[in-house]
Amino acid sequence: MDMIEKAREFGKAIAQDERVIRYNLARQKSDEDLELQEMIGQFNLKRIELNGQISKEEKDDAKLASLDKEIKALYERIMHNDCMMAYTAAKQEVDAAMRFVNQILAASVNGEDPDSVVEDTGCGGNCASCGGCH
Repeated sequence: MDMIEKAREFGKAIAQDERVIRYNLARQKSDEDLELQEMIGQFNLKRIELNGQISKEEKDDAKLASLDKEIKALYERIMHNDCMMAYTAAKQEVDAAMRFVNQILAASVNGEDPDSVVEDTGCGGNCASCGGCH
């Protein structure tokens, strides 16, 4: 069997992993949470409005401060929503597992024994791929 076939088998196994199942259920539940989706929509509209205000030549500092305050309040409400908290926790768990899977694959490509790879949980310095500190 070639590596593409194995990758397809592995993809099927990943889809059946309890962490991935929890993540997909949490994502579906958050997508179906109308209150959450409304807040996310409001948040996005406020960000667009803020960007519009920022790009104006003559800035209205009071308007900018007001929009900033509204955006921060919406963000807090969104992040404290039960569905969003469950989704975020599930996503972080899947992201951590996938980082380890990628670590094993990269080591294998570099000739290392995949069974000897130990999960690197330290900070890699690249904040773009960070799922947050534990």
